[in-house]
Amino acid sequence: MNAFALKSIAHYARLAPFVAVFSPVWAHVSLQEPVAEPGSSYRAVLRVTHGCDGSPTTTVTVQLPAGLRDAKAEAREGWTLFAQGNEVRWTAATKEAALPSAQRGEFAINAKLPPAPGALWFKVQQTCEQGRLDWSQLPAAGTSIEGLKSPAVLLQVQALPAVKVEQAWVRSSVPGQRGSGGYMKLTARKAVRLVGISSPVAGVAEVHEMKMEGDVMKMRPLAGALELPAGKAVELRPGGLHLMLMDLKQPLAAGSSVALTLTLRDEKGADSQLEVKVPVAAAAPGGGASATEGHKH
Repeated sequence: MNAFALKSIAHYARLAPFVAVFSPVWAHVSLQEPVAEPGSSYRAVLRVTHGCDGSPTTTVTVQLPAGLRDAKAEAREGWTLFAQGNEVRWTAATKEAALPSAQRGEFAINAKLPPAPGALWFKVQQTCEQGRLDWSQLPAAGTSIEGLKSPAVLLQVQALPAVKVEQAWVRSSVPGQRGSGGYMKLTARKAVRLVGISSPVAGVAEVHEMKMEGDVMKMRPLAGALELPAGKAVELRPGGLHLMLMDLKQPLAAGSSVALTLTLRDEKGADSQLEVKVPVAAAAPGGGASATEGHKH
């Protein structure tokens, strides 16, 4: 995605890490958000990426997983909508409205998720002008779809981390270099503060800021914690707030990864750790790299 590393961000990224972990690149149908919080209101956006061997998609039928409550499908312009029991079906009203094979289409369902964590499988039947694809295979055990030719679409219901980590990377270093910078975008689900950072590759890890002193731009450790407001992205980037890894214990080679542990403190003073693995690169990755995350209290 499978995904917003650390053992908490980790949860989100892990899946979502984020998120994409559960939607292989060759899959025809996937969920926009493959991980969601137990008991939450969830908008399942099913993405149909192409047709049947070049043939346009004319009907998308979904068998809803048990456990969803108050499910209601969204209408799609140019398509008729049918819903009965646990089945939802969209059908192109005209030939022109059919989804071209090379075009991605989205079909959405709003529902309430069960209160307990677990795996929910959406079985999808994709009918085209010529041919049909049934995305309904389930693994014999667990949630791995490796080896399945036409897997059902998986939604992982589980607790999400306090913070989502995106576009994370650490600058590579050369032998003898004592420090390097790290960059990422942090978005908190609820207001928290970043009160500490550590890494096995560095003796010291801190958030630094760039400030003008007269006509000179100087870098210094951030005084106090880094505030992460709810729902507002905070960027650590070159030339601004950023992560500094100092007293490096080894060179950081491009193409490798660096483990970081972020310590987060909520409004009640409770701490939790977010563990992430961040890619190392000589420059910012083109699309913005994602951290692989995990979360613990």
